[in-house]
Amino acid sequence: MADANFLNQLKKRRTFAIISHPDAGKTTMTERLLLHGGVIQSAGTVKGRGSDKHATSDWMAMEQERGISVTTSVMQFPYANHLLNLLDTPGHADFSEDTYRTLTAVDSALMVIDGAKGVEERTIKLMEVCRMRDTPILTFINKLDRDVREPIDLIDEIEDILSIRCIPITWPIGMGQNFQGVYHLLENRVYFYKRGQGLKLTAPDIVDGLDHPRLAERLGSQLNALKDQIEFIQGVSEPFEVKEFLAGRQTPVFFGTALGNFGIDHLLQGVVKWAPAPLARSARQRVVEPAEEKFSGVVFKIQANMDPRHRDRIAFLRLCSGAFHAGMNLFHVRSGKTLKSVEALTLMAGERMILDEAFAGDIIGVHNHGTIQIGDTFTEGETLGFVGVPHFAPELFRRIRLRDPLKNKQLVKGLTQLSEEGAAQVFMPKKNNDLILGAIGVLQFDVVAHRLKAEYGVDCVYEPISVAAARWITSTQSNEMKLFVDRNPEYLAADGGGHLTYLAPSMANLSLTQERWPAILFSKTRRVGEAEK
Repeated sequence: MADANFLNQLKKRRTFAIISHPDAGKTTMTERLLLHGGVIQSAGTVKGRGSDKHATSDWMAMEQERGISVTTSVMQFPYANHLLNLLDTPGHADFSEDTYRTLTAVDSALMVIDGAKGVEERTIKLMEVCRMRDTPILTFINKLDRDVREPIDLIDEIEDILSIRCIPITWPIGMGQNFQGVYHLLENRVYFYKRGQGLKLTAPDIVDGLDHPRLAERLGSQLNALKDQIEFIQGVSEPFEVKEFLAGRQTPVFFGTALGNFGIDHLLQGVVKWAPAPLARSARQRVVEPAEEKFSGVVFKIQANMDPRHRDRIAFLRLCSGAFHAGMNLFHVRSGKTLKSVEALTLMAGERMILDEAFAGDIIGVHNHGTIQIGDTFTEGETLGFVGVPHFAPELFRRIRLRDPLKNKQLVKGLTQLSEEGAAQVFMPKKNNDLILGAIGVLQFDVVAHRLKAEYGVDCVYEPISVAAARWITSTQSNEMKLFVDRNPEYLAADGGGHLTYLAPSMANLSLTQERWPAILFSKTRRVGEAEK
């Protein structure tokens, strides 16, 4: 039976991701959360680091150069006697595969909305993924220190487009140059925003109740408008219910400005108060509860070259049950082998520390020497296979060619490692020695070329190729599968994990081939050890 300390550790943990459209302020929000957690001292710097400033979550050289997030970052920080695991995902649509996998590793999500633009395309896509798991969503409407749309219009748009009921927890007083602060509906308090306060963490003025005499002095004519708005909101809004939030049907809504560092504390209070502690996870064999004594975890991400000095690869595990202790032996279910005396890392973006222990809900890093794949399960001996970590078929394809043919070995190594982490997918045709790169979006090709040069010393160029689609192929009829392989060698390739893939030169070819071979399953997604439609 689990002891009281173990159960208390579970209750303290909150594991969540930030989702948003690009430029909604997600990376700025991440830094403000870390500031409130006390793990960084100013925006863009981790405690103890030098003066070079870049986004804390954007540790990769290309991210720092371009000012975009292209890979998921993992950060852990304390707040209000809780321990928060924050996964900052790429906002750009070209890196959706990394984001989708990350959303399988969290228990809740924070949705950041640009107050001027409202609900945007990328947010809609990410909410669809969250809907598949009924992920609880907290909402932060950002950039109130700028001219934004009317708050009630934003609320209506979120409800109409995302089909989730919005329950305002705070309500803005003015916007842009006239932004005065927020009224907290549950606390019946006004929190004033001090313009020019910048990144300082000094608390804003707090006034209890809407009838306090100081409000009239500070708000003037805005006070009557605020009272009318609050009366209207309280009249039309249903009460906030935690069970409805946990079921993904209600979202508590907070207003503020991440750049001005205002409203973040209200949001964090909502996270620790309402977001779920680690939840149960489904394996193919059974449901695994976080409070079980035995360790189990699933790999949802692999990152190469986080430390360029050592050219290492790190596998990110979400602990699903039990606890990890330094020096544990972990059973790698897919290979059937045991990793002896495992050393695990806790990560702050690109920074790392060796940890002594971790608990269900935490994200840990384990050194990968080429044997670990996304979706792999680790346990203390039980054969488990967690479900829900997908690989998606790429939609764009390029042949990759070396400028220096003598660098072929480095190229293959780099592509293999980058495909392991999902930066793109590599295919090796059966009929020749070509290397074909597949991606969800064009920017992924730029990232791979940049990283091959920066991390592996390989300079390459891309060439067009006649591939319209890739499908993983499987069959329960071994004879039919053998016949298919024998008759279609020109279209077959192995992906980076060695899985057989059909590279269709056109969608018409793919459709015709599927009709001719009904016993072969052509799959757009692949999970661990299996392919699915």
